[in-house]
Amino acid sequence: MKNLFKIILIFFALVFILFNLFNKTPLVFSKDDSAIILKEPNIEYGINTDSFTVHRGYINDNQTLGAVFYLHHIDHNEIDKIVNNSKGIFDFRKALPNHKYTVLCSKDSNEIAQYLIYEESSSAYIVFDIRDEIKVYKGEKEITTINRVLSGEITYSLWDSVDDSTLGKRDRANLVMELEAIYAWSIDFFKVQNGDEFKVYFEEKYIKEEKIGIGRILAAEFIHKGVNLYAFYFEEQDNYGDYFDEKGNTLRKAFLSAPLKFSRISSKFSNRRKHPVTGRWKGHFGTDYAAPKGTPIMSTADGTIVRASYTKNNGNYVKVRHNKSYTTQYLHMSKIKKGIRKGVFVKQGDVIGYVGSTGLATGPHVCYRFWNNNKQVDPYKQKLPPGEPISNKNKEEYMIVKDSLMNIINSNF
Repeated sequence: MKNLFKIILIFFALVFILFNLFNKTPLVFSKDDSAIILKEPNIEYGINTDSFTVHRGYINDNQTLGAVFYLHHIDHNEIDKIVNNSKGIFDFRKALPNHKYTVLCSKDSNEIAQYLIYEESSSAYIVFDIRDEIKVYKGEKEITTINRVLSGEITYSLWDSVDDSTLGKRDRANLVMELEAIYAWSIDFFKVQNGDEFKVYFEEKYIKEEKIGIGRILAAEFIHKGVNLYAFYFEEQDNYGDYFDEKGNTLRKAFLSAPLKFSRISSKFSNRRKHPVTGRWKGHFGTDYAAPKGTPIMSTADGTIVRASYTKNNGNYVKVRHNKSYTTQYLHMSKIKKGIRKGVFVKQGDVIGYVGSTGLATGPHVCYRFWNNNKQVDPYKQKLPPGEPISNKNKEEYMIVKDSLMNIINSNF
């Protein structure tokens, strides 16, 4: 009997050894050696954190990453070396308040930092590995995408009708703005009416179980004044797509509806407006889009730069001539993008500068001005030429994608 017991113990010992040699998940015997328990290692940022004491926190106002290192027993000379090794990968001066950091320390009583991980965003992070030699590198958390359908009926506004408890305020705002951008040339959202309906099929992004935001809208239907308006996303080129209707016609005109991706109109085109700085009543021959400083500003159509300069009132600004009829201008930039100068040709959607408040401005925004035959006009009241439909070579593939998305939209209701 004793020999049999010894044989069983030897067998389990061999299993333990072989399993640990070929499997990253360790085997752990229970106290009575009668069962085997699998213990999953805790992997974060690509590192097994079981070997370290873990400290987590958020960057405080006026705090630097250097100060965080110092709090975990890294002296100033070593911090200088870390800063130098970070050049070209991460600028220590750009560590922002309220961003999360994790420090992995030795498990001894000294608890000296071995790694520091700074999260640039919900998915991107910087790893400072200072164990033996200093290594600094970027990483990305694995993002899972789940597609879902949401619908609603307009009772007052689109914002109020996107009523879903699983959408946070930011996601809700982004979804509304994206829908308004898609249908900007088809629907006047200031004139939507009770009884209008919408359905939207869109992506939600997750890291493990935590939702980090919404992704692209893949398909939508907006019923406005009894008319069904469809939008289907399709990429004719790698990483560049647009929205088309059920026949393959583009929903946009030859011009983008706005020079910013996410923004709000803070002041419309008007023949008479009280200027917020001077207090004088005069015409405001542009559309102001409020957005955070540094938000990329895009050219709304293909064209050639005719001005990229600075004036007292306009601040940093860019002017683009699109053809013999249409010209656009973008004012109050914090800076003009490098390489944008007179004579340069830009494509629709190319970044030409960044939102600021230079010149005669009270806050960060871009004043978007639009000329038709040398006269400043409201772009939203123009009969602008349509954009290009689906190309003939992609038409068959588009119809297959469209039919699939149409089924998803219709089958959920």
